[in-house]
Amino acid sequence: MGCYCSTSKKTEAQGYEEPTILSSETPFTVSEVEALHELYKKLSNSIVEDGLIHKEEFQLALFRNKNKKNLFADRIFDLFDLKRNGVIEFGEFVRSLGVFHPNAALEDKITFAFRLYDLRQTGFIEREEVWFSFSLVIIILRYGSLVLSIIHRYMYVLVQYTFRSTLYSH
Repeated sequence: MGCYCSTSKKTEAQGYEEPTILSSETPFTVSEVEALHELYKKLSNSIVEDGLIHKEEFQLALFRNKNKKNLFADRIFDLFDLKRNGVIEFGEFVRSLGVFHPNAALEDKITFAFRLYDLRQTGFIEREEVWFSFSLVIIILRYGSLVLSIIHRYMYVLVQYTFRSTLYSH
């Protein structure tokens, strides 16, 4: 007869990565990564209890609403979903949040901002993408205000002028 030996090592959710590894690859300390893991566990089990952050859970965390469609939340989710598999694993979560850390490299912050506005992923930020991004900001801020409507039209003219002057100067 054999004996059954149990291990005390607990199994982690899929996509879990060791805090020491993530700390070495991001601006976070090991204790910050461990704190992020606690937050991640709460977010990743808020709707679907599978240890992964789904788009609805991400939107719920950002806007306290899982049902209302939000293009900005969708865009940020897509940038965090590094594996492009429709969920955010713990490693993706930490690596993506790393860009917002005060000690993150300026180049990483610029790259993230560029990817945020390069909607078509062409390597260029085109006029339509700038206009769409400005429109998103206005939609988020606007609740029927006349002043914001005027700003919206002004921003359209500004985007048109910027691209026109850039084309003529090169």
